[in-house]
Amino acid sequence: MSTQEEQKKLKGEFDSKLGPDAYHEGWDALLRVDPAFFSASVSLASVPRRKSYLPRKEQALISLAVDCAATHLYAPGIREHVTSAAREGASKDEILEVIELSSTLGIHACNIGVPLLVEVLKEEGKYLDDITRSFDQTQRELQREFTEKRGYWHTFWEDFLRLDPEFFAGYLEFSSLPWVKNVEGIAQEGKGALEPKLKELVYCAFDAASTHLYVPGLKLHMRNALGYGATPQEIVEVLEIATLLSLHTGHVAAPIIEEIMGTSS
Repeated sequence: MSTQEEQKKLKGEFDSKLGPDAYHEGWDALLRVDPAFFSASVSLASVPRRKSYLPRKEQALISLAVDCAATHLYAPGIREHVTSAAREGASKDEILEVIELSSTLGIHACNIGVPLLVEVLKEEGKYLDDITRSFDQTQRELQREFTEKRGYWHTFWEDFLRLDPEFFAGYLEFSSLPWVKNVEGIAQEGKGALEPKLKELVYCAFDAASTHLYVPGLKLHMRNALGYGATPQEIVEVLEIATLLSLHTGHVAAPIIEEIMGTSS
């Protein structure tokens, strides 16, 4: 079989397993530079699509959460998954809600940093009043509002709320937007477009991604997802989709290799 015939055959397998809309420059260059790796990558990427514990639309939205996360921002993948989600029937509000949910990733600077700061302050015996005082009325109200709007409370929020209630309040408004129909009495058309289970799976996706690997959040959102009715198979499928992030190594590198070195071995 000639090289051209082999590439045509492999492209046909891609279209059959992943769909022609998923094909982009990175895949095209990888096919020319390393057909064997292209084939193995297609086989790996097609497993969640073939098993489909999650509907195709939800798979596309989960994939979008991985690629649009601040730790990755893979533009070709964002375009691919928005296109795929729309083709599978996702509304603009559902797609935007994935963006809103994924935009909360940055708060993990506080989720990790504040407990470490408190640990250091205790070890140094400094500012102990600041980290041990009881919540005042404002802080208690913020805790109640967070629990009501987000549907859970975790102890790692307590030191953060104690040390900076103003920033906590700002984050509460920001992170609650996809969960509520109204913010401060203002109607937010289209908010709450995704069911709670899928929201929690979106959190799981970007927390599990290799560019982030935020273990406390992943465990929390797995627990929340199960509480909303997710199955172990659905959660594993989210992890499998997040694993596909590593294919972007080839997608980004192959065009550069082809430009500099050509396609011959």
